[in-house]
Amino acid sequence: MSDDRRLRLQESLENVLESEHVYFQPPENIKLMYPCIIYSRRLGDSMHADDWMYQYTQTYDIMYISKDPDDGMVQKIMNAIPGIRYDRHYTADNLHHDMFFAYFRR
Repeated sequence: MSDDRRLRLQESLENVLESEHVYFQPPENIKLMYPCIIYSRRLGDSMHADDWMYQYTQTYDIMYISKDPDDGMVQKIMNAIPGIRYDRHYTADNLHHDMFFAYFRR
């Protein structure tokens, strides 16, 4: 089931980017096409009661990389993915990186 969620997240990210330049944990040797989104799994969120886990939600790190810092994509991503939180922005190699994390439940 978690693979289905990841594939639904992939599809949601491709739809918001309007491109297939969405990469899940890409290997270092892949040539990225910009703008793009890179995402990976991170520690999920679990809920416990009576020493039993009764719910687990996978969490993902999502990075949007673009040459244009004002292309409006940050807001589009925030509006398209439920459970997403904006983390930070930084610039490296003349590329703008916007970092998010998302509890993806769809």
